[in-house]
Amino acid sequence: MEHIALYRAWRPQSFQDMVGQQHIIQTLQNAIREERISHAYLFSGPRGTGKTSAAKIFAKAINCEHGPAIEPCNECETCKRITSGNIMDVLEIDAASNRGVEEIRDLREKVKYAPTEVRRKVYIIDEVHMLTTEAFNALLKTLEEPPAHVVFILATTEPHRLPATIISRCQRFDFRRVSLIEQTDRLALIAGEEQIEADRDALEYIARLSDGGMRDAVSILDQVSAFTDGKVTYTQVLQMTGGIASEQFAELASALLHGDIAKVLQMVESFMQEGKSAEKCMENLLYYFRDVLMIKMIPQAGDLTERMLDPEIFRETASAFTKEQLFAMIDTLNHYQTEMKYAAQPQMLFEVALLKLGSIPTSGANGSSTADVASSSSSHAPTDASEIRQLKQQLAQLEQKLDKALKSGIAASGEASDRNQTGSSGRRTPTARVSSAAKIPSQIQSYVSNRNHSDFTKVSGSWGKILQRVKEEKVTIHAWFVNCEPVSIHEDAVLVAFKHDMHRETIEKSVNKQIVESVLEEVLGSSHRLVTMMQKDWLEAIEGAHEDPVEALELEHEGENAGEPLVDEAIQLFGESLVVVKE
Repeated sequence: MEHIALYRAWRPQSFQDMVGQQHIIQTLQNAIREERISHAYLFSGPRGTGKTSAAKIFAKAINCEHGPAIEPCNECETCKRITSGNIMDVLEIDAASNRGVEEIRDLREKVKYAPTEVRRKVYIIDEVHMLTTEAFNALLKTLEEPPAHVVFILATTEPHRLPATIISRCQRFDFRRVSLIEQTDRLALIAGEEQIEADRDALEYIARLSDGGMRDAVSILDQVSAFTDGKVTYTQVLQMTGGIASEQFAELASALLHGDIAKVLQMVESFMQEGKSAEKCMENLLYYFRDVLMIKMIPQAGDLTERMLDPEIFRETASAFTKEQLFAMIDTLNHYQTEMKYAAQPQMLFEVALLKLGSIPTSGANGSSTADVASSSSSHAPTDASEIRQLKQQLAQLEQKLDKALKSGIAASGEASDRNQTGSSGRRTPTARVSSAAKIPSQIQSYVSNRNHSDFTKVSGSWGKILQRVKEEKVTIHAWFVNCEPVSIHEDAVLVAFKHDMHRETIEKSVNKQIVESVLEEVLGSSHRLVTMMQKDWLEAIEGAHEDPVEALELEHEGENAGEPLVDEAIQLFGESLVVVKE
C-alpha cells in the first residue's frame, strides 16, 4: 500500500474511532437517535482533539443513505463524498482566510436554498473566532432564524473570543485533552497496524509531547518512524524532537546542587553541540524541575509528571532539594524563558539562568530557614507582577514630586511672568496657555458633540477587552495606558484623556502608539487612529462647549481690559484660574 501520512490514514471516520470524547459522542448520538438535532453547535477545545473530525462524522451520520444513524456507514456514496469533501451541501469553511463580512453574506444567501443532494445542509466553520465583528453580526442574523434544513457547526480553540450572542444560540461541546493512557494505547494500535516496531516508553514520551492532542501525537509518530525506518525507541524520539533525557537533567541538577559551575557550562555546551536549541533546553529543564516538585510534594505523582517516564528514579534528586528551592528555581527559569523570546543570544540567557540557579542557597535541605530561601527566591527571580507594582510606585512618587515642583515653580515665577507678559499698553500677551492648547485636537468641537454617539458607546463597552489585549501584547505599555479613559470618537479616531502628561507622552511614542492602534483594529473590527489629550483640558472643553475650546484656552485672561488695575487686583485676590474677563 502506498504510504500516506499516518494522521490522514488514521483520522477518525466514525464516532467509535474518536479518542477521549465519549461524553460528547454519546450526546450527539442520542440527539440523532431521538431526532432532536439542533440548528447550531459550538465545538471548542485544544487543537488536535477531534473537533473538525467530529463535525464531519456528524454530517455523515445525519445524511447517511442508510440513516440518519448514530454511526455513518462510510460505504454509501454520500458518506464517501462527504469524507472526500466533494459534496456541495456539506461545506467546510476556514474562517482564518474567509473572515470578512462579504463571505458570510454570501453564505447567508446560499443558506436559503434547500439541499440538492442530501437531507440537510451542514456548514462547518473552523477557527470561527477569527471572524470580524461585522461578520459575526451577519452570521448572527442567520443563527437567529435558521432554515430547518441547515445545521451550523462552529469549531474554535478560543471560545472566549466569540460574542456572547453567538454562543447563546449554539449547543456548546467542550472537547478535552486526550489522557496519556488513551493516547499511548491508540499510538500502540496504530504502530501495530502499520507494522512499526515501537517501544512503550517511546510512545509514552510522544504522548507527553503532544500535550493531549491526538493529531500531534500521530504526526510525531509518523515523523519518527520515517526517520528510524520502522524502529522507534525512546532515544530516537529524543533525537528527533530535540528533547533531552531526564537522566541528563538529573546530572545537571546534581552539578547545581554541589555548585559545580564548570560542569554546568560544559553540559550546556554539549547540548548546543548536539544541535539542541537553548529555548528547547529551557523548556525541558522547566518541565524537569516541575516534575521534581511534584515528586517532592506528592508521594504518588507518577501520573502527574510531564516528561519523566519513571518518577521513582528521581526521588533521590527530589529529596536533595527543599520545596522553597524548587519554587525559586521554577520562578527563575520562567522569568528567563520569557526574556529569551526577545533575546539575540538565547544561549547566553540560558547560561545566566543556570548560574542564577546555582546562586540560590542549597543548604536548605540541611537546615537553612525557609525565610532565607524565600528571600533568595524573591531576590533572584522577581516576577513580572512585582516588577510592575514597583514601577507603578516609583512613577507615583515621581509624579507627586513633579506636581509639587511645577506648583512651586509657577507660584515663584507667577509675578515675574505677569510682568514679562504685560506690554506697554497694559495688555497680557497670549502665551499663558499656548502649550496646553497645543495638546488639544484640532477638531475638538466634533469630539465634544460626539461624546454620546452610538459608535463611542461601542468603544467604551469594549474598553476592558482593549486593555486586556494591550496587556497581552506588551505589559509595560499597559502599565502606562491603563491610566487613561476613552472620551469620544470622530470618524476613524478614538480620543482618550490622560490624567498625567507623562503617561500621555509615553503612549504618543510611535512604537507604543502603533501597538495600541493595532489592538483597536483587532477588537473594534476596523482601523482606528489613537488621539490623545489631557483630562483637565477635556473637562474644560465640555464646560465651554458653546465656544471654541482652543480659542478659550489661548485667550483666557486676555482681552481689552486684561491689564486694568481692577482685573489685576481680582487675580491677586482670587487666583488666575477663578477669574474670567468678559466685555
